[in-house]
Amino acid sequence: MSKTVLILPGDGIGPEIVAEAKKVLDAINTSGSLGIEFSHGKLGGASIDEYGVPLSDETLALARASDAILLGAVGGPKWDQLDAAIRPEKGLLKIRSELELFANLRPAILYPQLAEASTLKPEVVSGLDILIVRELTGGIYFGQPRGIRTLENGERQGYNTYVYAEHEIERIGRNAFEMARKRGKKVCSVDKANVLEATVLWREVMDRLSAEYPDVELSHMYVDNAAMQLVRAPKQFDVIVTGNMFGDILSDAAAMLTGSIGMLPSASLDKNGCGMYEPCHGSAPDIAGQGIANPLATILSVAMMLRYSLDMSEAAEQIEEAVSKVLDQGLRTADIYTDGMKKVSTSEMGDAVVAAL
Repeated sequence: MSKTVLILPGDGIGPEIVAEAKKVLDAINTSGSLGIEFSHGKLGGASIDEYGVPLSDETLALARASDAILLGAVGGPKWDQLDAAIRPEKGLLKIRSELELFANLRPAILYPQLAEASTLKPEVVSGLDILIVRELTGGIYFGQPRGIRTLENGERQGYNTYVYAEHEIERIGRNAFEMARKRGKKVCSVDKANVLEATVLWREVMDRLSAEYPDVELSHMYVDNAAMQLVRAPKQFDVIVTGNMFGDILSDAAAMLTGSIGMLPSASLDKNGCGMYEPCHGSAPDIAGQGIANPLATILSVAMMLRYSLDMSEAAEQIEEAVSKVLDQGLRTADIYTDGMKKVSTSEMGDAVVAAL
């Protein structure tokens, strides 16, 4: 039975990196007779330019009909002056919400070939393998009420609401515990329960869930300490589970432990395993069109897609092995380049992964 993947290149470097990931996906689709079919749509600024909205009804319908979605990145200064309601990022938030993609998986894995590319000492990061499980459709990014209002004294005030319901915490918690069972059997729940009532509830629910997973060790950590510990001793972590805002920040911090955010894929899954796959980095408009962006995070996102949504683990492993082979060959895009390596362009890196397959 064929599977359908929706391709959403997005903005900035999105089309460049997605083109290379699609090149790899096409190669393994053909060689492995995977039977994957494709549809195409627009999201973010590209959608605004075409339809006047960051997520059109047409693209949302394609997304609902797909088994998985491959996304580049959205946003850029071109659309910064638009009303907040139709900014490119609103399209990303809406598609996550409409498809109920509540579980964001962000692995931070250091390839041994890139130990010298990290800004931390090799002995601190060598062997790093963290999975950050971020709640994606709740918290302060979606909480109501929100907005900008004018007070009685004429001063403007911006306000947002940090809110989580028990079922939202429980489902992301279960996801984290299940993932930990397949890894190092440790979950660190990150909150700010000393000052935020929403995360007091978060901690209570995690403690309650822990009783159902006696084989998994649960610990708690305040978010400020977690940020410090990621830099001080990152290998202490196995699975980190946290809310939307904290996960957004910590996953980007963890990305730099690996040498470059250009190496990190991500998956956003619904309760049935259908999902959207994208690199952790943004649209990087300052380097768009220059052919220097690193496509490996997007290519590795394809591997995650094959594993989690399309049930094609063997093909996923082949892509991951191909990426490792390319790094063994000393090929590097600008973001991971070190002396003695061979600097390559975006398309050359994609071609090299296809060749390694």
